[in-house]
Amino acid sequence: MNIFERRQAQMREIIDNEIARGKAFLEENKKRPEVKETPSGLQYEVLVEGTGPKPSGPRAKVLTHYHGTTIDGVIFDSSVLRKQPISFGLYQVISGWTEGLQLMPTGSKYKFYIPHNLAYGERGAGADIPGGATLIFEVELLKCD
Repeated sequence: MNIFERRQAQMREIIDNEIARGKAFLEENKKRPEVKETPSGLQYEVLVEGTGPKPSGPRAKVLTHYHGTTIDGVIFDSSVLRKQPISFGLYQVISGWTEGLQLMPTGSKYKFYIPHNLAYGERGAGADIPGGATLIFEVELLKCD
């Protein structure tokens, strides 16, 4: 086995371990009565239920505040800490967000538990989101078009 093949095998092991940890976390998490799960495997918890309109579909534009962590609690991104909400089209983000935000009436705050296949998959993202990572987001929907 050459150095490239060894490195590939090491990366595969890391990704497979991350996927297994995420699956175990989600299996345990869905036992909690406040956690709901969609057919895709997205889990969510309603922290605050808003009364405004829901996004009209995957092409809707939204304004959100959010805080993202790994299942280990490592913060990898937070508009809350930056004190700057973010606006985007639902088609521009990971599929767990696209699906989850369409469940939310404006004014809501939900917690999403997003399996790797609805997040960044096996490739990960940046230095803080490894391949295969399950992610947790607290998301507040401030506005939708």
